[in-house]
Amino acid sequence: MKIAIPKERRAGERRVAASPDTVKKYKALGLDVHVEAGAGEGASIPDRAFADAGAEIGEDAAATLADADIVLKVQRPTLAADGMDELSLMKRGALLIGMLNPHGARDLLPAYADAGVTALSMELVPRITRAQSMDVLSSQANLAGYRAVLDAAYEFGRAFPMMMTAAGTVPPARCLVMGVGVAGLQAIATAKRLGAVVSATDVRPAVKEQVQSLGGTFVAVEDEEFKQAETAGGYAKEMSKEYQAKQAALIADTIRKQDIVITTALIPGRPAPRLVSDEMLASMKPGAVVVDLAVEAGGNVEGSSAGEVVVRHGVRIVGHANMPSRIAVDASQLYARNLLALVQLFFGQDKAFAVPWDDEIVKAVALTRDGAVIHPAFSGQTA
Repeated sequence: MKIAIPKERRAGERRVAASPDTVKKYKALGLDVHVEAGAGEGASIPDRAFADAGAEIGEDAAATLADADIVLKVQRPTLAADGMDELSLMKRGALLIGMLNPHGARDLLPAYADAGVTALSMELVPRITRAQSMDVLSSQANLAGYRAVLDAAYEFGRAFPMMMTAAGTVPPARCLVMGVGVAGLQAIATAKRLGAVVSATDVRPAVKEQVQSLGGTFVAVEDEEFKQAETAGGYAKEMSKEYQAKQAALIADTIRKQDIVITTALIPGRPAPRLVSDEMLASMKPGAVVVDLAVEAGGNVEGSSAGEVVVRHGVRIVGHANMPSRIAVDASQLYARNLLALVQLFFGQDKAFAVPWDDEIVKAVALTRDGAVIHPAFSGQTA
């Protein structure tokens, strides 16, 4: 069987879907591994490193993808309108695995089905214990939270830690993290390590201890309604308008005192919630920095723009797209291991290949099969 790793062609994407280490493991499974020339350049992995691990280096996408049984991608394949039709280079029946963005690129699902490609989307890996090693949202969000703080520090005109000198004392920066998921927790930890005074807010009461364990201060209106704000499944309940008004007032008062704000709130399949209004931005200190990690989903911050740093009311709003790609070396290494964990699920003790279609993980990630869109959330899409 042939497994192919083509070069990523979407703008701003520097990651690659394999590493020399995972190539060795694919070879151990009996797979012939083909990596397109230059695929690892953005992640500082030269062709020689892949070749030394046992991969064949394909001169171009056509040579790499020809007759491949499994295709590993970071982002969804490009079409003719993007400059190259990668999908047309894949054989019918090929297994395509990557971050295919099914919610944001629904129009491509019928194209996968029409091409006869079996498409598996890594963003849909369920949050269960046995799938943790495949969880790309966590592996990439962790690095995004880290990088967000570094980008904030770069844009900020002052130091993060307190500095006591003969010329006077520099006060520490104040940083608020909005949304305490994987990205938010890493942002808290990183800002704290850099010496900032860190606070964080979230609608789930259970994260308060996590924030405090990292040295941050939890910001929320902690009344009786808040204490009951989480379902048995760990999700946030919708709060009353009265509570929302009290929480908004508290956050508005907190934001105006901050030097750095990092927003991380995303809802799969829906626009990102608006957390920071123009009025809040106007209340902040001149030179403050806001990093919007949800900018590609519509943004948590009013006025943020994907791929740009915008100055509004004297506040720098950072809207870098594809934050994990800004730390491509580590992001590629972790993502490659996520993919390997899923591919290994298809090989039994005897190394015989068979997709376990009844497995709950496979059911969760499978978008298309045998010329049809099969995922229940998208099955209304037809080729």
